Amino acid sequence: MHFLPENIDEYIVAHSQPEPQHLEKLNRETNQKVMQPRMLSGHYQGRVLSLLSKMKNPRSILEIGTYTGYSALCLAEGLTENGILHTIDINEELEDFQKKHFQASAYCDRIVQYIGDATEIIPDIEETFDLVFIDADKPNYPAYFELIIDKMNSGGIILSDNVLWSGKVVEELKKDDLSTKALLEYNRLLNEDQRIETVILPIRDGLTLSRVK
Repeated sequence: MHFLPENIDEYIVAHSQPEPQHLEKLNRETNQKVMQPRMLSGHYQGRVLSLLSKMKNPRSILEIGTYTGYSALCLAEGLTENGILHTIDINEELEDFQKKHFQASAYCDRIVQYIGDATEIIPDIEETFDLVFIDADKPNYPAYFELIIDKMNSGGIILSDNVLWSGKVVEELKKDDLSTKALLEYNRLLNEDQRIETVILPIRDGLTLSRVK
């Protein structure tokens, strides 16, 4: 989904940080072997995630929605020396794919994988977070926020992906469109919650940046 003219989008990518070789390989393998490869964060958004993580330099990261592990590896680039990234995905079929690429990376001993329902897993993680990335099933976005907000450290960053949902958030809502309905609720929630300050960035399908006060 391009919210900017495609030639402008291509110019932006061409003049942003190059994609690291190991992530280029993961990107290519995802497109060759995994269904719905457009779910991958990809080169440009991946560099945005990496840079935001490096600016925050988090000790602890939580990712909700691992997919093939691309975004986790981008976020891990900003971890402190002894920092840990926890990443959760419900699709057990991708576990080995993720693990292979994690183990081949420089962050293999700093990434903890979980397979299962994030709403059940998050309460059991005895950790507070400096950075959270939400990129999973859209109907649960509001629930994920409520689960993580009290686990956030002061000044912590919450990143939320797909918040523009291919432009559906400004179209007439269809009765059976649960994902768009949830995102409309989520976007309103983030905008009104006094515990955070929020901006939506028009990157790919929309990326929300929220800072915990």
